[in-house]
Amino acid sequence: MTTEKIKFGTDGWRAIIALDFTVYNVGRVSKGLAEWLFTRTDKPSVVIGHDCRFGGLLFAETAAKTLCANGVKVLLAKGFVSTPMISLGVLLLKATQGVVITASHNPPTYNGYKLKGAHGGPSSPAHIAAVEALIPEEVEIPTNSISYYEEQGLLEYINLEDMYVDYLREKFDFDALNNSPFKLAYDAMYGAGQNVIRRLLPGATLIHCDDNPGFKGQAPEPLDKNLRELAHTVATTPEIKLGLATDGDADRIGLYNGDGEFVDAHNIILLLIHYLHKYKGMTGKVVIAFSVTDRVKKLCEHYGLPVEVTAIGFKYISEIMVTDDVLVGGEESGGIAVKGHIPERDGIYDGLALYEFMNKTGKTLKELCEEVYAIVGHFYYDRHDLHIENDKKNAIIAKAAAGGYDRFGKYTYNRTETIDGIKYHLDNGGWIMLRASGTEPLLRVYAEGNSKEETLDILADVKATIL
Repeated sequence: MTTEKIKFGTDGWRAIIALDFTVYNVGRVSKGLAEWLFTRTDKPSVVIGHDCRFGGLLFAETAAKTLCANGVKVLLAKGFVSTPMISLGVLLLKATQGVVITASHNPPTYNGYKLKGAHGGPSSPAHIAAVEALIPEEVEIPTNSISYYEEQGLLEYINLEDMYVDYLREKFDFDALNNSPFKLAYDAMYGAGQNVIRRLLPGATLIHCDDNPGFKGQAPEPLDKNLRELAHTVATTPEIKLGLATDGDADRIGLYNGDGEFVDAHNIILLLIHYLHKYKGMTGKVVIAFSVTDRVKKLCEHYGLPVEVTAIGFKYISEIMVTDDVLVGGEESGGIAVKGHIPERDGIYDGLALYEFMNKTGKTLKELCEEVYAIVGHFYYDRHDLHIENDKKNAIIAKAAAGGYDRFGKYTYNRTETIDGIKYHLDNGGWIMLRASGTEPLLRVYAEGNSKEETLDILADVKATIL
């Protein structure tokens, strides 16, 4: 039997269901994980769960049976769970490892396999590489039932949703939030966060909070273009002052102000730094991925907070959060972690923190953003994902890396950075970035300008230049 080498990308291994994401390949990855775990401890335990995607239970049980058959104790979540639930569960249950069967924000044809460390966040790049190196070409899929391993004491069922909801109740004053004059709308995008807001904020307006493994054909990524129903609901309902969305496994956030205007991750990171430092008196380093706006550096300079920039992939940020005192760690894609919580992206936690910010100050999200703009200035950001074949994608990146673009239409630049992808710092004060996706056949084009019109013009000139 010829098998392809399985590679973990920016955030886990992802592949198309039934093509490469198969029971057999999930078994291969789980066998490699079992081998690695026994190099770490003689009594490993793994928390396993799946999100709302097609085949989640089948693949989670395959991983569980393979690990159990190799002597690993498995704590298996009942029902679908979010990625933050797994990470929190690993930490609170003192497990060795966590596994989430999820493809996060990818299209519904995909599923995936994420690894979570004992610290309650993504496994480190070194640990992921070590597991990857041990994935065998062939594996024997266990034929015993899940109940067999339960009877043997190798498998135990756990309720991670209850654990997570109880944890959030300790972190936030839900009596105050439930009596807020600012009402909230929540779009789960048919993802794994759908039960949490229903339980904690019963007065919230809920959108796409039912189980639909195909996500109605829409990739569950919390971008403005994918959240038109939420935007419309907020814009046309006067009492709703905050629109919150989370992706398929609920670790990424999307946000709308009371006018139904999208508030991107750059602004969310800035707001969280502003809230935690100025209003709550918290300190620490700010860690951002390479694709995050430089306005974060400007805000941190204003507040005297150190900043560190990493390659793209939250595992790099989480690794720093384990060793350093980090206030906020965040990515452009909406994955953000904050001090006082686990070192993991968590869209619901971040949304609740900002909802709390609004309620404690009595200010709308728009007013709070203006406080930040008074320090860093107004800006506008957008990103276009170009779905192109891998050969063309790689050729564009190779040309950019070789200095093949001296300008993009009318826009000239004064310097470049290459931490992860190629970032061009424009003479107008904005920037452009080109980066190939690590999980899909697409090229991401990022741009920031001084206004919406300018940013869209930059993106148009970039596409005309590279395609």
